[in-house]
Amino acid sequence: MKNKILQQFSQGTAKTALAVLAMGFLAHSVEAQAQTLVRGEQSSRELKPILADIEMLEKIGAVIEARQVETGVGFARVSPAQEAELSRLSHEKGRCGGFEALPDSNLDARSPLLTHAFGQLAEQEARNRRFVPSTAHFRSLRQNATIEKAVSEVSEANLRATVELLSNYESRVHTASNPNVHVEALKTRLEEMLKSSSLPTQIDLISHSSTRQKSLRVRLTGSKRPSEIVVLGGHLDSINQSWFGGGRNAPGADDNASGSANLVEALRILLTQAQPERTIEIFWYAGEEGGLLGSAEIARSYKSENKDVIAALQLDMTLFPGEGEFVLGSMTDFTSAWFRSYFETLNGYYIKARIVEDKCGYGCSDHASWHKQGYPALMPFEATFNRMNHNIHTAKDIIDSNSSFRHSAMFSKIAVAIAMDLGNSTLRQP
Repeated sequence: MKNKILQQFSQGTAKTALAVLAMGFLAHSVEAQAQTLVRGEQSSRELKPILADIEMLEKIGAVIEARQVETGVGFARVSPAQEAELSRLSHEKGRCGGFEALPDSNLDARSPLLTHAFGQLAEQEARNRRFVPSTAHFRSLRQNATIEKAVSEVSEANLRATVELLSNYESRVHTASNPNVHVEALKTRLEEMLKSSSLPTQIDLISHSSTRQKSLRVRLTGSKRPSEIVVLGGHLDSINQSWFGGGRNAPGADDNASGSANLVEALRILLTQAQPERTIEIFWYAGEEGGLLGSAEIARSYKSENKDVIAALQLDMTLFPGEGEFVLGSMTDFTSAWFRSYFETLNGYYIKARIVEDKCGYGCSDHASWHKQGYPALMPFEATFNRMNHNIHTAKDIIDSNSSFRHSAMFSKIAVAIAMDLGNSTLRQP
């Protein structure tokens, strides 16, 4: 099967080969179905269908029912104990979610949803390989004095105030008895900000089927091409690794009050600018730590509604300058080569950070949800994964002497620059 697929690619029938590739990786389902009989004591209702790195699934002893060797992503149904162990191992490696929970407990390796997921991952991988960075792609991109001024208005004091506000909650875990206290409080604060702007805006709480926690969205409607959407996002929940799924103290200052604060500050500045030509949507996602719960549902619904998402930026952890201030990690796996190349060009004009490429594995943050639906995604990170903040997912994830709001401000500048440049252009991924 694999040789046949490679032959098809070499003959130039890439589109056909991608479809065969997606189906070919599902061949493991027959073996897995036989193995599931061994699980006799567990009903299908007890098992959660997930996507995760194959290596991680093997470590927890999960039966991998389908796998995509090209991207290293596997499908399995895991027990609560296996889910807890997967979360522990993922957090141990510094990953946030570490896996993506899928919506249907009866899902199996032949389900259309899974076929679609593997097909999109294969297509994105092929698109990235075809893309050759060139200045010709961004010939229209020029330094803009208005964007430069807007970027300079990012306030470190504002970032600190928001991180303090969010990290003062004992926990923002999505399984808490009242998981939306902080979400509703942030919504109230953002509503006050929106009142001061003349731009056409909308704010919504988004309910989910996979968690009682809600996501928060602010929309700045585009003036010329409102159906074209630029997404800025970050997760609002937190977790304490020492008690998976519980409500123990999880201040989450870096993970991810920092990225959430970057988005609040970016919104403040965008509200003072001219109406963008494209629509800008800013998300504070629910339940990322539980398996990309909020973002996965949102991205899936946008795809089913055929929404035209130009690009999706993810800000997750921006407060710890592990490689030094103004040095950031750019995740190259499950992101768009085109969007990364665009960001490098934009960085030269407005941010001037040193960018170090790195990888974080499948489901390490919400960008994976958009990537899996075929949308261009980008995840600039506080450092490389080896040099990131290792106090995350503990009660020690607080503002301390290692926190740098000057470093974090760089990520608000990234959000502002992308929103203002990409939000007023006709650029899109080829």
